[in-house]
Amino acid sequence: MRQCDTLLHAAHIVTQDAQRRILDCASLAIDKGLIVDIGPTTELCAQWQAGTTLHLENMLVLPGLINAHTHVAMTLLRGLADDMPLMDWLNQRIFPVERHLTPHIVRLGSLLGFAEMLRSGITACVDMYIFEAATMEAASTAGIRCLGGEGVFAFPSASCPSSADALDITRDLAAKYREHDRLHIAVMPHSVYTTTPKILAACYELAADLNLPLHMHLAETSEETRLCLKAHDRRPVGYCQDLGLLDLPCSLAHVVDVTHDEIAVLQRHSTMVVHNASSNMKLASGISPVPDMLEHGIPVALGTDGAASNNRLSIFTEMRRAALLHKLHTANPTCLNAQKTLDMATLAGAAVFGDKRLGSLERGKAADCIALDLTEPNMQPLYNETSQLVYTATGMENRMTMVSGEVLYQNGRFTRFDYPALCEEVGALRAFVLRTAGIE
Repeated sequence: MRQCDTLLHAAHIVTQDAQRRILDCASLAIDKGLIVDIGPTTELCAQWQAGTTLHLENMLVLPGLINAHTHVAMTLLRGLADDMPLMDWLNQRIFPVERHLTPHIVRLGSLLGFAEMLRSGITACVDMYIFEAATMEAASTAGIRCLGGEGVFAFPSASCPSSADALDITRDLAAKYREHDRLHIAVMPHSVYTTTPKILAACYELAADLNLPLHMHLAETSEETRLCLKAHDRRPVGYCQDLGLLDLPCSLAHVVDVTHDEIAVLQRHSTMVVHNASSNMKLASGISPVPDMLEHGIPVALGTDGAASNNRLSIFTEMRRAALLHKLHTANPTCLNAQKTLDMATLAGAAVFGDKRLGSLERGKAADCIALDLTEPNMQPLYNETSQLVYTATGMENRMTMVSGEVLYQNGRFTRFDYPALCEEVGALRAFVLRTAGIE
């Protein structure tokens, strides 16, 4: 018999492979963080001997979900600024608090966000914020995969006096995590309305020099378009095209206010998009033309945005809302079906993350998976696994989260950090947030 680190037995495995196979009474053989075999449980038990066996016979196993756009430390601002327009939300509530943040506070908020994501089945995320070094430290503690970057602004932030300092931090982080298996760095200008052409040119140069991807907010609202036209006489997509940003490995968050011609531009440049349905709905930013982008072959992933503009960090929530939103908007119940939506949460997210080992459960892929309890009332009866995942599951059915063959969450327990102690520390920050927001 062959030896492996772990054998995982499940009632069903949603592989997300090229054939989108769903295997019943199936198992994974995992060794050194990779899937070395997948197939019927009877066959794998006869062929493999494992140091650890995970019995998940009442569960549905699927690839770990990918949150392709978030600001994870903003969990500390959850519920602080609800029911406000985007620019008022930013200028009256968010930016005032962020001016007083510290690495310690950002680390705590990040670890809380990573706990929420691991609990609900997210194994990888793309994060942009300030004091991103503290967020990466929290990701290392939690064990989650993270593609992170220091937010680049034209104005000083709590972490950086200037955009040049933010790019220096990005350069240092890229060197630190160059060989890391789970943590990676991207260049992350915040947006066109919080930067300048000179800053975006510097972002391009750094990304090209270090062979880093670029990730930014773009075309989020009609107000952003108005500001871009006023400042640069160009709409956001054309402005970024002129600066060469779309020539890079590039992913764009939101992409709401775009024309059909601009979608064609994104397609020609192999640009990827991250759809943030809940955040766009809550801030009334508009409806991203996701079906049109998918028809053009543009990879569209899902993101939660930060907990201050969504309140949840759940890709299960984003799947359901995205699918329902576009059915309603197009008056077509077949639009954005369950399989396409699950692809956005897994395979498209892997493309944005930039790791071909993610997004599906196959030989040679990373052993990043989650397990949903099929005995929960809302998970019964089971007719179609994919539909159940997109329309029924909430994420609270998740009983196990594994990254690179390592169990990071199981049955209410986080394996790498003291969650009750974290909650106490986070609770102690409430007064600070209210004071700096000008509420108390």
